[in-house]
Amino acid sequence: MSLTARELWGVIHGLGLGSLFLLAFGGGLAGLYSLRRDLLTEAGLRERMRRLNWGAWGMAAVAWATVISGTWKVYPWYRATPPEGTTDLMDFPRYRLLASEATAGWHSFGMEWKEHVAWIAPILATAVAFIVWRYGDRLADDARLRRAVTIMFVMAFLAAAVAGVYGAFITKAAPVL
Repeated sequence: MSLTARELWGVIHGLGLGSLFLLAFGGGLAGLYSLRRDLLTEAGLRERMRRLNWGAWGMAAVAWATVISGTWKVYPWYRATPPEGTTDLMDFPRYRLLASEATAGWHSFGMEWKEHVAWIAPILATAVAFIVWRYGDRLADDARLRRAVTIMFVMAFLAAAVAGVYGAFITKAAPVL
């Protein structure tokens, strides 16, 4: 089994960084949900906040790494323009999708939506990390603030999920080889 450099970057971008994002989200959501002063000792709260702080910043960093690697490493290969007169579009995924009515929607809706909505995930993840860092253990006392942060956290996940699902389907239809 072998991978081209482009396929390797696709794996790093989608599977590697995407999986790390999912793991960080699961841990962060559980941490936020159970962050209640009546459930924790002072020592437990300090330990939980340290873990939540590191996890939130880690999730934000992974989200940024994912969209940056997709935008500036993988995406240019997807968008490459074939030379004049090219009939074999195997190395030009965007044009391969647009060449058929059956697959044109993957680009005209899926890719156009994916390339924009993906940027919402790191922005929201960074906002969550900042709030966790700034407010610290006050999150355990303020249910409204904790709920707002949790909603932003879930919205970051949903934005990444939409981008990831479209990315997987688009890659299935027209892989970057």
